[in-house]
Amino acid sequence: MTIRVLLVDDEALARSRLRRLLGDCTAPGATVLAEAANAADALQWLRRESFDLALLDVHMPGADGLTLAQALRTLPAAPLVVFVTAHAEHAVQAFEVEAVDYLTKPVRLERLQAALQKVERLLPGRREPVAGAGDDVLLIQDRGRTERVPLAEVLYFKAELKYVTVRTAAKSYILDGALNDLEERHGGRFLRIHRNALVARHAVRALEKHHDPEEGEGWALRLQGLDELLAVSRRQLPAVREAIGAA
Repeated sequence: MTIRVLLVDDEALARSRLRRLLGDCTAPGATVLAEAANAADALQWLRRESFDLALLDVHMPGADGLTLAQALRTLPAAPLVVFVTAHAEHAVQAFEVEAVDYLTKPVRLERLQAALQKVERLLPGRREPVAGAGDDVLLIQDRGRTERVPLAEVLYFKAELKYVTVRTAAKSYILDGALNDLEERHGGRFLRIHRNALVARHAVRALEKHHDPEEGEGWALRLQGLDELLAVSRRQLPAVREAIGAA
């Protein structure tokens, strides 16, 4: 099981550190589908994506994390909530809004892992069936049969002539479609890094100097679970830097 996570914290560095810790967690694993810097942005994400877990800071500009957690309880498919905060004094209030756990910063990997295990035990029965899941599953024709590939497992899309290569950590698929259509439909989860490539935001690990035989000196992205590097175009470089918090 992969837990689909929404990170909500007004500090970019805190979100980045928590994302890295989540990447180190195993059994269950966790995939960060989106990040938000405040409650308003978090609610916008929740209107268009399905999440299993919201990791919430308490002190944020505007509505705080406790207020957001209260609002989540009114949603028809609300995610479970775990608070991640530097302020230990709100624990009682957190459990009053039915939080699964309450972690204090700096978060230790072992403590986060334990919280994810609690979430995993509560998830069965909460998820909707994936039949017709639409935006959560890609239907790919492969050697005469149709495969359902969870979108959360896709690491990148790469345009190749008339087709798109769909890459997961375990396998490559060929999809009959257009990269622009995929970006329009799944732009919240995927980042454009080149005219021919979209990468999963949750899988980005590093931006590195790279020499390309065709384009010369430039930059490339390293993704979790893959050895290959993906070239970043000069046009997309500013957006990529902003997305991953690079200097």
